[in-house]
Amino acid sequence: MRRGTLIVIAGPSGVGKGTVIQRLLSRIPEGPALSVSVTTRGPRPGEIEGVHYHFVTDQEFDRMIADGSLLEWAEIVGHRSGTPRRPVDELLATGRDVILEIDVKGAEQVRERVPDALLIFLEPPSLDVLEQRLRGRGTETDAMIEERLRLAAREVEEASWFHAVVVNDDADRAADEVAAIIEASRTV
Repeated sequence: MRRGTLIVIAGPSGVGKGTVIQRLLSRIPEGPALSVSVTTRGPRPGEIEGVHYHFVTDQEFDRMIADGSLLEWAEIVGHRSGTPRRPVDELLATGRDVILEIDVKGAEQVRERVPDALLIFLEPPSLDVLEQRLRGRGTETDAMIEERLRLAAREVEEASWFHAVVVNDDADRAADEVAAIIEASRTV
């Protein structure tokens, strides 16, 4: 049986990773599983425990780091998020592909720990568009948005070490492009 492929979709906060991934999943019948990350931040409006994230305390997150149960993790603008290792390993072992929706710091850790992972960087059309998207969420202060934009500028500079870069100027087009990249990776 073929082992599943770990597919990393990373990019700046607000680039539309979640939207592109949802459209991608609807295009691939019996396609990849989406890993559910853990985070120390509170839920945003509409986010559901166990679907969008597992919301944990700082103490729970510290324990997960200490016992090695996170595949990757990072601190971003005042909170920490990470990927639980066991569910990912179990799905990959059954032959199922798994998508991680993570930031660039996390993608770098995955690149080191899982050398055969497929790394796709989702890039905003511009930092101005990214700022509009972040402000449109209405979930963060001006200071938090400014910090996210500074971080995004650095993350875009790191896109060159990913296997592919997809500009998210239109979520449907971007999802089609990501699906084509995943399909092409299976024929290599």
